[in-house]
Amino acid sequence: MITVFGSTNLDQVGTVSRLPKPGETVAGGTFSMAAGGKGANQALAARRAGAEVRHVSAVGKDAFAALALDLLEKDGVDLSALKHVDGPTGIAMIFVDGHGENVIAVLPGANGTMTAADADAALAQVNGGILLLQQEIPQAATERALDLARQNGITAILNTAPFLDTTKALAPKADILIANETEFALLTGRGIDELDAAMADWAKAHDQTVIVTLGGDGARAATADGKTISVPALKVTPIDTVGAGDTFCGYLAAGLDAGLELEAAMQRAAVAASLACLKPGAQPAIPMADEVEAAMRG
Repeated sequence: MITVFGSTNLDQVGTVSRLPKPGETVAGGTFSMAAGGKGANQALAARRAGAEVRHVSAVGKDAFAALALDLLEKDGVDLSALKHVDGPTGIAMIFVDGHGENVIAVLPGANGTMTAADADAALAQVNGGILLLQQEIPQAATERALDLARQNGITAILNTAPFLDTTKALAPKADILIANETEFALLTGRGIDELDAAMADWAKAHDQTVIVTLGGDGARAATADGKTISVPALKVTPIDTVGAGDTFCGYLAAGLDAGLELEAAMQRAAVAASLACLKPGAQPAIPMADEVEAAMRG
């Protein structure tokens, strides 16, 4: 069982010819809304990968809540621990350019009401399994969840997105850390030219596994015992990279939950993340397990 403790948003997506600079107005193209939020995205990815998944989160009592939960409900994610609060559901405002690159602003809404008490309610009686976390809810809640995971023998996976001032202090509490190359550079203060050494040093110093996702170059991992892993991505022409990192996290958690070794779980996750770049939106683009297996077979 995978418990995802994190955010639920409704993504509002506009396409533009290029991303605007500060103070600049750029003419756009299409507009759409789709379910999102890093927590919800990762929960759906893990579910589509074949895992049993419980999503612990918060939404508002507004019209956006049903839209934000639509795919989670249809795909069978357990939402029994979800809370409905007065106020708005979280919103992500996203611009995507003609090359698939994006800029995102997140307005937390109900996600901002998540507390340490919610972690207690969700995890106090859980023993074993996997806990998957991000950083789109208050850090006090995430930190309490990490502490409970350690107490209860739960494998905690922390995705360092979005990167916060408190990330460096919180990161060592996880068993597995997932960052993209920009986040890992912020975490360690070391550039991409030192990536392998920085990963090895971090993993050893904090007795954890660290995974760095590299977009079209796949992903790398370093473990506390000195092992290194590198897996490739599929060669694709991206349409929209929104949600690719979340797809990687969810598929990785599902692979480990199913008993795969780390390298095999990473390979599957990297392929899934690549496929997620071939459709617009976050959750609508997350591939099903059979699509990933077919792509891996070539």
